[in-house]
Amino acid sequence: MSKSIKSKEVDRLFEAILSLKDMNECYAFFEDVCTVNEIHSLAQRLQVAKMLRDQNTYLEIAEKTGASTATISRVNRSLNYGNDGYDMVFERINQ
Repeated sequence: MSKSIKSKEVDRLFEAILSLKDMNECYAFFEDVCTVNEIHSLAQRLQVAKMLRDQNTYLEIAEKTGASTATISRVNRSLNYGNDGYDMVFERINQ
């Protein structure tokens, strides 16, 4: 875990997210906390990560998601050198 994001405030944010009970509560919370574009950007990154794990090319990913090559590269770097957060989530949501 990156020490640069660890703080009491971030802990509180994560506690708030973990307290959400269903999809409707997630929508309500995230619509208050984030802009629509920020939410779509996070969703796009998750889709990019899944497509990279499925061995799609940058071109295929860019065409399907509209993500820039910079975004795809950033997600790819996280997949290869990050904290395995994407893979952990994929294991849980693909069961």
